[in-house]
Amino acid sequence: MADATVSVAGLKIVKLLVGNPPSTITDLIRAMGVTRTAVTDQLNELVTAGFVELSTERLLGRGRPRNLYKATEAALVLLFSSNQRLVVPAIWKAIGDIGGVELTSKILKKVSHTISEHYNSKVNAKKPQDRLRQLMEILIEEGGILEMREEDGHVVLYKRSCPFISMVDDNRTACSIDIEMMSQVVGRPLRCIACRHDGDPCCKIEIISEK
Repeated sequence: MADATVSVAGLKIVKLLVGNPPSTITDLIRAMGVTRTAVTDQLNELVTAGFVELSTERLLGRGRPRNLYKATEAALVLLFSSNQRLVVPAIWKAIGDIGGVELTSKILKKVSHTISEHYNSKVNAKKPQDRLRQLMEILIEEGGILEMREEDGHVVLYKRSCPFISMVDDNRTACSIDIEMMSQVVGRPLRCIACRHDGDPCCKIEIISEK
């Protein structure tokens, strides 16, 4: 996904498309009361960002196909991100209340393992640092903003963006899942040496050195 920032006009289009059949540009112009250029510009940005999907339909008896636009699942996440901030932490709290630390730990490990299997199938390097670099490249392809730097002889991964930002609870369970997942993919324990939730500009992660 590209830049996830959406303008006020773009958000109006998203709200018109969500939960409705695919719409044409003419439909949206009529609903919004603005010019064709204004709607087209917003749609192009939304399609590029992954919030709107474009398809074409050819009608019987007509020459030119028409463009149809519909909202994607990413648009739903965009509209209801605040709900995720409530629901996901509530789920983890319920797990902790019902099963305590032991159940939470088991679920955390299982979730981390499931996610790591997805990335392990794409990482083929042998050395931990090379595996971490490959994982970083995959995460960047998925839309993440990451970079690797060498500091005091250690390779440090800077996670400038966070895909779990809406899922963070007081216990930072999502952060634990992320670190555990990367540790499993890299093949060595990792640790977070700086965290955005502590006021740092981004999360910094390094491989724990062997003693």
